[in-house]
Amino acid sequence: MASIASLYRYPVKGFSAEALGGTALHPHRRFDADRIYAIENGPSGFDPAAPSYQPKAKFLCLMKNARLAGLETRFDPATHVWSIDGHGAPFAADLSDPAGRAATEAFLTGFMGDERRGPLKVLSAPGHAFTDVGKPYISFINLSSVAAVADLVGEDVDPLRFRANLYLDGLEPWQEFELVGREATLGGARVRFAKRTQRCAATNVNPATAARDLDIPGTLLRNLDHTDCGIYAEVIAGGDVAIGDTLHLHEIETG
Repeated sequence: MASIASLYRYPVKGFSAEALGGTALHPHRRFDADRIYAIENGPSGFDPAAPSYQPKAKFLCLMKNARLAGLETRFDPATHVWSIDGHGAPFAADLSDPAGRAATEAFLTGFMGDERRGPLKVLSAPGHAFTDVGKPYISFINLSSVAAVADLVGEDVDPLRFRANLYLDGLEPWQEFELVGREATLGGARVRFAKRTQRCAATNVNPATAARDLDIPGTLLRNLDHTDCGIYAEVIAGGDVAIGDTLHLHEIETG
């Protein structure tokens, strides 16, 4: 019996996680307040009037910018005020306001130093999320698989390296891959598991120290012949979910 051990959102792409006790899932939509802002690292071609998927490398991201993990951030979805601790005095600004965006860009310009490829710019668009897939998925991690990764690398592995929305307890290692194509009820919502999640160099960054101290994708590839850990799902019926809610798989219909 799998259940939700924790829930997280990442309001600004590449920056720190925010833990939740519960949230509402909405049909065919991404996780609420998740990656609704990104910081453009030099011109990206993103058009807020016609938003579309862009590769993560066009923005500040842990895959390229490990130092981001050295900032502790918080976001208020009611006011869109983003607060940052680290790199000198605490900083806060309203990301929905032009003046707040300009202040944020100036703060991060000083922090990023020579990792800037051009002007930094706060990006957003109504209804758009800067996720790593172009479809409105939410992401899951199996904590037993994280423990298996830790065994492979010979070090403790913080599950937040995988930056998922929902972390599941109670599955066997890698059992989440068997869920792809299945539907399940989770709290008051119903989801359809869609695909496995390929991991990138972002998982090599320790979220507590900002050090790039492991080679997780390489270790997975050498030992398991793939770089996958975690799965994506589509919400097909909305509802509330919370820590402790149990995952109930639906029977596979046969013709």
